[in-house]
Amino acid sequence: MKIRELKAKRTKLGADAKAIMDVASTAGRNLTPEEEATFDQLLDERDQVDATIDRAQRLLDDERDRLDDDPDEPDGPGNRGGDDQMAAWRSFLVGGRSALTAAQARALNAGNDPDGGFLVAPEQFVQQLLAVVDDLTPLRGLATVQRLTTSESLGVPTRDSDLADAEWTSEVGTGTQDDGLQFGKRELRPHPLAKRVLVSRKLLRVAAIGPEAIVRDRLAYRHATAQENAFMTGDGNQKPLGLFTASADGISTARDVDISTDAATFVNVATGNAADDLIDAKYTLKPQYHPRAQWLFHRLVLASVRKLKDGDGNYVWRPGLATDRPDTILDIPYILSEFAPSTFANNDYVGLLGDFSFYWIVDALQFEVQRLVELYAETNQIGFIGRAEVDAMPVLEEPFVRLQSNDVVP
Repeated sequence: MKIRELKAKRTKLGADAKAIMDVASTAGRNLTPEEEATFDQLLDERDQVDATIDRAQRLLDDERDRLDDDPDEPDGPGNRGGDDQMAAWRSFLVGGRSALTAAQARALNAGNDPDGGFLVAPEQFVQQLLAVVDDLTPLRGLATVQRLTTSESLGVPTRDSDLADAEWTSEVGTGTQDDGLQFGKRELRPHPLAKRVLVSRKLLRVAAIGPEAIVRDRLAYRHATAQENAFMTGDGNQKPLGLFTASADGISTARDVDISTDAATFVNVATGNAADDLIDAKYTLKPQYHPRAQWLFHRLVLASVRKLKDGDGNYVWRPGLATDRPDTILDIPYILSEFAPSTFANNDYVGLLGDFSFYWIVDALQFEVQRLVELYAETNQIGFIGRAEVDAMPVLEEPFVRLQSNDVVP
């Protein structure tokens, strides 16, 4: 099925789900068990279509990259200034350092390390790796991403306190002196991140896709999950400071809003109490942030949010009927992360609303790969260790509101 047909199917599934919801809303009642089952089935099927669209798009991108790297194809974006280096990189992945000519080894050498096997991936490979990371970790695509090229850390100036309002005074008056304007700094220092992947020698030799794609995809996935986990719940100790970690250096408990739960789901779905809490959370965030704000939930939490109604009996969740109009909760779109909190115990965090451009990610310049040959010779495999350096944190807490479970049932 073509991507265009998949998108049309997605739109129809969303429209069918909305029709079921509208029937119940018009009748002033909740969904019947049969309607709810059909409703959930339609949305699950639409989620599967979304995943299929993403995979199909990724395959198209990989094929486009392959054609760009093909020496028999006309020069394209992937062939300007990088053919020799990418050819050297491919030779290294298949045959190791011994397979490189002297010129190729110089092109990829990361320094004086003749025995360790470290080589620096060419810039094109690094960009492809980060692109895969972007697809797998939604927060990275919304955050502000910086790359360090020379320094070891990035200092972010902050306004810790502001001036009071100006004073009404006379024509010649200047008002009282105000020393309330204070500035501080938050420092992001990339921390090492590493992952090992094993690939069979035969697969590297005969695979239809290039060996760099095999290594890139597996390393990208494992680096992506480690980063996403830290972006959500990292404690800031030799790793990023996560959104769901209460900290004076990131988002403090002053930005927490209670959401009514009963340790398993949101409370009083029929009366909409928890929906009212979400409305309170929305307007705890200043309206200046609303145009770029998004909700962040785990999929299991979203399953409960989809059933919430406001005081007028309207569902707070609305499906997007067009590909350019996402699903919304109280007219604000949302993203899902498998690493966001998913439990409803008292005081657990259950979600977040914010402008994620105020979550900063800092990547070090180089992505290094070490090739291990003898260690896995008995299993006819070659090991690859990918290393990167990443740090991240909220640089301002005001653009975020964190939702905290409040168990209201005795």
